[in-house]
Amino acid sequence: MKLLKQVYYFLIYTNLLIAGAAIAQSALTYLFFDAPFDYPIMMIEGAATLLLYNFSMLLSKPREPEKSAYRRTRWIFRNEWLLWLNGGIGIVVLGYAAWHIHLYSLFFLIGIGAMSVAYSIPIIPYKGKWVGFRQLPGMKIFHIAFIWTLSSVCLPVFEMHLDGLGVDLQLFQTLFVLKFIFLLICTLPFDIRDIQQDSYYHLKTIPNMLGANRAILLCYALLIVHSGIVLLFDIQLKVQMGILTTNLFIAIVLKQVVFRNANRYHYAFLLDFALIAQFLIVYLFV
Repeated sequence: MKLLKQVYYFLIYTNLLIAGAAIAQSALTYLFFDAPFDYPIMMIEGAATLLLYNFSMLLSKPREPEKSAYRRTRWIFRNEWLLWLNGGIGIVVLGYAAWHIHLYSLFFLIGIGAMSVAYSIPIIPYKGKWVGFRQLPGMKIFHIAFIWTLSSVCLPVFEMHLDGLGVDLQLFQTLFVLKFIFLLICTLPFDIRDIQQDSYYHLKTIPNMLGANRAILLCYALLIVHSGIVLLFDIQLKVQMGILTTNLFIAIVLKQVVFRNANRYHYAFLLDFALIAQFLIVYLFV
């Protein structure tokens, strides 16, 4: 059990978990369209996500990380060489995979990357000062969900189109909406957990604006809406079953673990595992 816990923390702290989640979510797109996996695209998803999250961590490095109140911050900058090591590997993988995709897909990827960086870097004028998307009231989780939807749905579908594969436009639109809602579900618990910290930094997140209890109800409501769309729209039956099974699993984890232990910082990261679990469960059904 101790070893499992150490592996869990290691995957979180090194951003390998979130990189794996990005790979899994892009792979899920191919299951939706019953198309073969495009491994260069999946490699790009994982490497680019790893690099962006590493960059975000380095950008937000406190002056004295060893005195941080957060265990994660202390661990990361005590082992900062790991960020540079996996970042270097990520650059090599990204460069290799970029040679194996279409040029227009590469331009699209660069655009997504620029929008991702805008999350933290102050490029938007707001109330007489420059801010990033995360500082705009209520925008934080919507920006994250939108970027992830662009990268895990639009990029693979765009590459499929350039490869000459037929793309069902209605299915693409359905998947876009489903993915966006699902990412809101998986992101909202982090903001609920961080409600006090975000208040300290004057970030107006959805939980700050609604209150924690209403934000929790919103999370469950989004799960119901997501499940309803899965049932009502024309999606492969096996894919439907896989997604609905995942939603049930997430509802249980939210109620029994995440929201019941809101003061446990690392429990919310189970939602990153849910991004991987969704792909694995659908893959097993298919």
